[in-house]
Amino acid sequence: MKKILLFMLLCGCGFTPMFVGQDTDIYIPPISGINGIELRNALNGRFGGSHESDARYTLTVTLNEPVTQYKALERTGDATWQEVLLRASYKLSDTQTGRVITTGNAVASESYTFVRYLVASNASYNNAVRNSLLVLADKISTHVLSSTHNLAVHKSDTDGQK
Repeated sequence: MKKILLFMLLCGCGFTPMFVGQDTDIYIPPISGINGIELRNALNGRFGGSHESDARYTLTVTLNEPVTQYKALERTGDATWQEVLLRASYKLSDTQTGRVITTGNAVASESYTFVRYLVASNASYNNAVRNSLLVLADKISTHVLSSTHNLAVHKSDTDGQK
């Protein structure tokens, strides 16, 4: 009952989901490194699949190497927790005009268990990097989609005034 009431309230207020009918024709050039490949794949997944280089928009992403730092130490001086930090900068441009629509930076980090066993430590590190890449993809795609949505709304407003 609550869901139906909420739905009816949203329909009556003129609410339109931001991503409905959104043009996500966005090409992402290759991003360097293994982590760049995973980030590009995650971004393409959020934009509905990969697109050709003649797409409406081009999203250029630069991904820095992961930075790790110790978060917890035992009395012996051995580390038990580390944090991996990933930074990416990006630029969305209109492919036809070359005009830059938006730029930004995104940061994601995650802590992981650092144990004496090499295989377990590597698995924890790899999972932390993978999770951080997914967070980066969410942050970047949300900003990019809101920027293209704002551009489309602004364009339709100016077209309606003519």
